[in-house]
Amino acid sequence: MSSPLPQEGIDVYFSETFGDGWESRWTPSEWKKSDGTQGTWQLSAGKWFANEAEDKGVQTAEDSRFFGLSAGFDSFSNEGKELIIQYQAKYEKDIECGGGYVKVGPKLSDPKTFGDPTPYNIMFGPDKCGYMKRTHLIFSYKGKNVLKKSDLAYKQEGEGTSHVYRLILKPDNTAKVEIDGEKIYEGSLKEDWELLAPKEIKDPDDKKPSDWVDDSMMDDPEDKKPDGWVEEKKIVDAKATKPDDWDDEEDGEWEAPVIDNPEYKGEWTVKRISNPAYKGFWEAKKIANPEYVDDDNLYKYDDFGFIGFDLWQVKGNTIFDNVIITDDVKEADAFVEKWKALSEVEKEAKSAAASKDDDDDDDTRRSKG
Repeated sequence: MSSPLPQEGIDVYFSETFGDGWESRWTPSEWKKSDGTQGTWQLSAGKWFANEAEDKGVQTAEDSRFFGLSAGFDSFSNEGKELIIQYQAKYEKDIECGGGYVKVGPKLSDPKTFGDPTPYNIMFGPDKCGYMKRTHLIFSYKGKNVLKKSDLAYKQEGEGTSHVYRLILKPDNTAKVEIDGEKIYEGSLKEDWELLAPKEIKDPDDKKPSDWVDDSMMDDPEDKKPDGWVEEKKIVDAKATKPDDWDDEEDGEWEAPVIDNPEYKGEWTVKRISNPAYKGFWEAKKIANPEYVDDDNLYKYDDFGFIGFDLWQVKGNTIFDNVIITDDVKEADAFVEKWKALSEVEKEAKSAAASKDDDDDDDTRRSKG
């Protein structure tokens, strides 16, 4: 469905609800077509929806496939603006291993080749493989894709229900991430990504002094092994005697058996005490990094011209909908309100389905009983 035109002065760079004609606005990738692993896309509202026509989005149609789909728009720069990238995702099945993120970047020369090697500005959204779960937020800087130092929370646990992902990138070099209207991160690009070289580095000319003591504990020089300390675990059984019928020629030379030593006290070790000469952990002193260059335009990209889904999924059936790139929060909020209405329906339907499954299980147990 098409979105209403924005008010004058408000920039909506891209908006898509996958209504009539969406195929003309999006181009499927053929990046993995030659090796037979390229997945296909279909239109679906999923098994739970409020209004089937309104709630349809594009869905990954198979399992164990690569999926690529992109849409272009008029190139723009986010210089001096708050940029909002927002979309909706619904995992109809547990993905097991794969992503549900978007990539946004400069204008594509050939959308059919869109895939993992394609340069992008920002990658944003959920990613999971086994126990590794996170919401990706990757920024490209000087040709390098840089992950956040620590992972963002993964919220795509409620399989079968929709979630809305929002990134706000600000001119003060901060970013904010909201999932389902809840803030899960707000912080600095300079501090939370290694986009810039470190301000300080360890002095390569600083060496640890030869008399530096970095052992915090030492053997107690006054601790001595007690007289009579027995460390032999086994001894020859002094009470054993050679059997009367033992034949040395046939049985070999007789040896008394070995038994546990009743006097054994264990292996003795010297007591450990604090080392009075300990100076602590040594590390080289820090000096200014000659390669450090500050950049107050980390947030800025000269060219945004496409948005796309470039995914590997072990389990498909993920539905994407209500995509928007804008600098006005009210425009993005309108899609959040739409998600809220859908989410209520989905949660009620999921709860009802779970109750029915429980009733069916009870009936099965009773019939077997």
